[in-house]
Amino acid sequence: MINPKATIEVLNNSSAGNMVGHLGIEYTELGENYIIGRMPVDERTVQPLNMLHGGASVVLAETLASVGGNLCVDNKTQFVAGLEINANHIKGVRKGNGFVTGKASIVHLGKKTQVWTIEIKNDQGDLVCVSRITLAVINKK
Repeated sequence: MINPKATIEVLNNSSAGNMVGHLGIEYTELGENYIIGRMPVDERTVQPLNMLHGGASVVLAETLASVGGNLCVDNKTQFVAGLEINANHIKGVRKGNGFVTGKASIVHLGKKTQVWTIEIKNDQGDLVCVSRITLAVINKK
């Protein structure tokens, strides 16, 4: 379960000065078992043919799941990190066509691992990418 004290404002402020901020990813909604964020389809996120880069979709997916996963552990004693991610790219999105929005949802929260699924859609609601990630729950030393 995602920490109910977490706020979108704090999450978005944490994006400055790293890849998340550079790609224009912003968090838009937190639920009990999910996190939603969006990313622009612009010069930062497209490949040379001006289509959304598959790697950018994976960055969005891993970002949402990792942030969500870290909101499900006690950050004083634990953190999560990606172990494995896969992605199926379903539909292309051209540069300038707004945003893609990802929803990361909890599949499994365990003591040592978490599993999340992420669906990324375009502004018309069409499925663009489906991803699944396994996160390691790591004890701080």
